[in-house]
Amino acid sequence: MTPLISRSGAGRKGLVTLICGALAAGGITAASVAALEPGVAAASSHREAPLISGTPQYDNTDLYAFVSPDKPDTTTIVSDYIPFEEPAGGPNFYQFADDAQYDIHIDNNGDAKDDLIFRYTFRTQIKNKKTFLYNTGVVDNLTDPDLNVTQSYNLDLIKLKDGRQQYTSRIASDVPAAPSDVGKASMPDYAKLRSQAIYKTSNGGATFAGQADDPFFADLRVFDLLYGGNLSEVGNDTLKGYNVNTIALQVPNDLIRQSATRPTVGIYATTQRRNAQGYYAQVSRLGNPLVNEVVNPQKDKDRFNASQPKDDAQFLRNVTNPELPKLIEAIYHIKAPSEPRNDLVSVFLTGVKGLNTEQPYATPSEMLRLNTSIKPTANPKRLGVLDGDNAGFPNGRRLTDDVIDEALQVMEGELVGHKNDLGDAVDKNDKGFEKYFPYVAEPTSGSRGPLAKGTTSGTDVRSQLGDALQPAGSGSGGSGNTVLIAGSAASGAAGILLIGAAFAWWRRRVQRPY
Repeated sequence: MTPLISRSGAGRKGLVTLICGALAAGGITAASVAALEPGVAAASSHREAPLISGTPQYDNTDLYAFVSPDKPDTTTIVSDYIPFEEPAGGPNFYQFADDAQYDIHIDNNGDAKDDLIFRYTFRTQIKNKKTFLYNTGVVDNLTDPDLNVTQSYNLDLIKLKDGRQQYTSRIASDVPAAPSDVGKASMPDYAKLRSQAIYKTSNGGATFAGQADDPFFADLRVFDLLYGGNLSEVGNDTLKGYNVNTIALQVPNDLIRQSATRPTVGIYATTQRRNAQGYYAQVSRLGNPLVNEVVNPQKDKDRFNASQPKDDAQFLRNVTNPELPKLIEAIYHIKAPSEPRNDLVSVFLTGVKGLNTEQPYATPSEMLRLNTSIKPTANPKRLGVLDGDNAGFPNGRRLTDDVIDEALQVMEGELVGHKNDLGDAVDKNDKGFEKYFPYVAEPTSGSRGPLAKGTTSGTDVRSQLGDALQPAGSGSGGSGNTVLIAGSAASGAAGILLIGAAFAWWRRRVQRPY
């Protein structure tokens, strides 16, 4: 796709400029933007609300749900947390919170109340608290004593009726989570560590928790003064190189749906945090992407994160009368679709009739809806249902679905005759996804930086310290420089000894009685 050009006119401005202008003029996320660090923007649900942006361990960033491509009798749910993980962000790398409940909710009858909850709770272990190191040597496996900081988790299945808990069963106990990828020196075979973190459950499913590449892809530098007034930076994947903490769960379709004849389920994720009194309070919630960014206004963002789907009638007007199309019309004179936007209600709140509506009728509530009877396609189309691929968004959400382009096209009326070809010119993730569970790409390693000057891959950098440390433009001569460095170090040490001796002599002088 060319950079965000609409089909309806070659002279129309690209959508990146259009959306940037709308956001800047309308101030949709002004408070969130003001809180961001330079170079960081809001993503699918990365720092989407004022309160949760200050507590990233509890922040749901994205939710995916799809029929497993290699095991179509199962559904895979991927829930991500902790936005914008810098791979080299040590020595305290990225962990799930010990005082949190990470929940995946299932509604299989359309009443907007939970029928099943899959709950993850984590525990951190530190072997040696006298060192600052995350790992004290090369880590060969998840039980390696050199992996100083480890996490494990329990997975419980909570069954409910009419929203009330009936009983709880333990699916998995004390399962090790994959660590952060510190770097090649610390974890030379990270793929092995990841594979050891995949746990097969007794019901034919699987679970995984650990670090992964952020699968969300988008150009999000919309707050940089509208790209300086031009499109020279359009098409950059802002999430490239960042990681997230991932929970992936694979479950039999028959476990989560009512029956083969009633195959659609509603799915959303939440995080509850334990307060000082020992009670858990919900602090983050995520179903469909982008809802709490550009659908909910500032006054509703924190409330939405603390709410339950059964109470979503309070946010209905945000969907039926969205702000964004009006801003686009006011600034760029592109007519907004007529209101009320019942097309958006079907996408975000009830499911699309004939595709993924739950039961005969569904209580309007915000969550992903997945028809588990629709088989995965061998060649997924990034625009999903909009391009005739009913196995993709908004029928659940696959890792490859381009939800930025899809959501923008739907917001501008694609489903009600306002044909458009809007997008951000980022059409896929920078890393390829795996063909097997947990499907997400391995995290970007902490040792991703360029090689030191004068070195090549696989060489011992110690023999190149002279070249590596010499000022740019100076002459070569590694051995001479190494001698120079060693001599300088020795001279420095001698200097320190001389200074220490002089200081000791001075103390004796000033303490001597007269």
